Amino acid sequence: MSIKKDKYFIGLANTLARNSLGYTGPNPSVGTVIVKNDNVISFGITGRSGRPHSEVIALNKLSNKNKKNSTIYISLEPCAHYGKTPPCVNEIISSKPKRVVYSINDPDLRTSGKSFKILKSKKVKVTKNLLKNSSKLIYKNYFYSKKNNKPYIYGKLAISKDFYSKDKKNFYITNNHSLMTTHILRSKVNCILTSSKTINEDNPKLNCRIEGLSDSSPKVAILDKNLKIKRNSFIVKNAKNNKTFLFYNKIDHKKVKFLKSKKVILIHTPLYYNNLDFEFLLKRLSIYEISSILVEAGKTLITSLLSKNLINEFYLFVSDKKLKNRGSSQLKHIKISLSKKFKNNNFNETFLDKDNLIHYY
Repeated sequence: MSIKKDKYFIGLANTLARNSLGYTGPNPSVGTVIVKNDNVISFGITGRSGRPHSEVIALNKLSNKNKKNSTIYISLEPCAHYGKTPPCVNEIISSKPKRVVYSINDPDLRTSGKSFKILKSKKVKVTKNLLKNSSKLIYKNYFYSKKNNKPYIYGKLAISKDFYSKDKKNFYITNNHSLMTTHILRSKVNCILTSSKTINEDNPKLNCRIEGLSDSSPKVAILDKNLKIKRNSFIVKNAKNNKTFLFYNKIDHKKVKFLKSKKVILIHTPLYYNNLDFEFLLKRLSIYEISSILVEAGKTLITSLLSKNLINEFYLFVSDKKLKNRGSSQLKHIKISLSKKFKNNNFNETFLDKDNLIHYY
């Protein structure tokens, strides 16, 4: 098959992977397209929660006859290790394909470069690194997480047109379009990170409340150095329904016992310059297979993480309203700070009716 056709079908596999980004954690979103006689005969996308893998989904749709002598296009190198499922490379070999084409190597050391050698040893023709630059964009979060052994972090903040993050009279600053967009952002990460201060002041739900996405609510992680979180907060009362982590340092046996009874996962955390050690927190969340985090918090935590260069991307929702005397928690220089922090001032602007969403990356 010509390189032009190979790129076309790899492009289809990459599109499948891109369309499911954020919904396959802890595994990466992978697209598979199976072709025979220049026709697509099957396809697959990684399942919710990372299983089944896309290669298995695509192959299981076909008879042994159709699998044989086909060409399998995959957006990412097929896995070569035993985990909760057998290696996809074994499934591929048993289907007796003519060729395997994949876009980019998997950085996971259990697989990286191994599938190529295994397939070649079984006399399967292999082509790799097609549309590699496109795949790098698809998997940048996954690559970052694997390389650094910690989650990729998104920041999110809503402000008024005159740069206030709180309205003294109304709970929400932005319009309904912005609120729904926030729910979509939540659905595409493994975990929301916030502080006990935000929990105590706002009593947020931090879940997805859009029809069709309610089963995509992320886990919740809370910074609470001195165990100040309110016992009757929504997050605490619903911890049994959604995995909730609380990072603390102060010893309060009574409060710890209560929170444990509510199924909160408590993690005693060392201090770093009198604050909870954030790197420790990230490493611990990584152990729980959390690879992406959305920070939803107030001025203090957001500005601290930005100043320490700990946020990889940022979503700034700007309302069309000026709060004036109704506003509190001023963030006058937030746009300047974000522009300085993100290389080459990369950003996209999206208008959500009269609100403006600025995505810094």
